[in-house]
Amino acid sequence: MQTYEFYATPENGFIPIPEKYRDSIKRHVKVIVMDEKITQTVDGKTEGFDRIDLLLPPTLDTRGWKFNREEANER
Repeated sequence: MQTYEFYATPENGFIPIPEKYRDSIKRHVKVIVMDEKITQTVDGKTEGFDRIDLLLPPTLDTRGWKFNREEANER
């Protein structure tokens, strides 16, 4: 299987194949689309990707939280 990688902007629902690959791509192809919508703002916060929370490590605010080992181990 030959692979080709290129960036394209869909036009009316179609992804144009660059001119340099058109003669090489004549048969049935497998297409994998990856949206490059992730952008980063100046303050370091990530925007533009709906599920970026799945890619970031979880955060938990534990200020003011009291841990009781005995209570946690009760069954």
